[in-house]
Amino acid sequence: MKRAVGILAALSFGVPILAASPDAPAALRIVADLPLPGGAVRFDYQSLDATTGRLYISHMNADQLIVFDTKEHRVVANLDGFRRVRGVWAVPELKRVYAAARGSHEVVVVDTQTLKIVARVGPIQDPDGLAYAPAADRVFVSDENTKADAVIDAKRNALVKSIPLGGEAGNTVYDGQADRILVAIADPAELAVIDPRKAEITARHSLPGLKEPHGIALDPAHHLAFVAGQANHTLAVVDLDSGQVLETHPVGEDPDVLAFDPGPGLLYVAAESGVLTIFEQHGTRLAPRGELRIPHAHTVCADPTTHLVYLPLEDVGGRPVLRIMAPSGAK
Repeated sequence: MKRAVGILAALSFGVPILAASPDAPAALRIVADLPLPGGAVRFDYQSLDATTGRLYISHMNADQLIVFDTKEHRVVANLDGFRRVRGVWAVPELKRVYAAARGSHEVVVVDTQTLKIVARVGPIQDPDGLAYAPAADRVFVSDENTKADAVIDAKRNALVKSIPLGGEAGNTVYDGQADRILVAIADPAELAVIDPRKAEITARHSLPGLKEPHGIALDPAHHLAFVAGQANHTLAVVDLDSGQVLETHPVGEDPDVLAFDPGPGLLYVAAESGVLTIFEQHGTRLAPRGELRIPHAHTVCADPTTHLVYLPLEDVGGRPVLRIMAPSGAK
């Protein structure tokens, strides 16, 4: 383990970014740019533990997991042993963090109190997105190119099943309102519904208008899923009760990670092309609020308590930086 003793002062404050039009107010402003440890290489997913304020960031091409304290704005730890880490998911009730290590074909389990690795679960050929189903006490893992969803028993830290999906696995998320797992499938473009206890697919929803759906975010209050198609840079709003696509919107080329902040009703869609598209929710509809262009900004996390937005950027002046932003009008 490598520890960072602190973080330098913020580099930028209150700087407005691009808006939807020249006459519209800026969609987001920079609160701080904070240097991160490790090399200036690719990041992937993030997961916020709202009970502790710790943000877990997968520094994919550094083979490290960064632990960042969002309350104190400092790096707590920089953990080694995560080969080509991609998905990461914090489970506060278990005091565990699960990280998908593609390079070693396994999910690495970390104790959040000691920040020590307590288990390695596999083999999972191509692990990516992760979700935890509490009633079943199972972790579900997108096994991307294997076209399956792997199932881990969280009590035993053991792989119990691989569920064939019939197409490349995109992100895997848990819908707590209906106690179900949802997985994006690239081809055919579908949203698969999995019963966590049976570990079986119970329904498939077609996603017309999307090509190679991958990223997902949920709005449980309105029973909606937001799903992004990587191949045609399009976002779909899906009614989870009917399985129908309600509307579609253009987003940045090659969309990757999505984050939804229910308080202000803001959806963030980050793309590999470095475009972050912001939408404002109105019931079951979305309205474009703005667009940012930031190199390497393809992973985004929104804090539902503070409404701050976190963007790990791999190379800003030759070093990795965590850009913290706030919606217009927020403190």
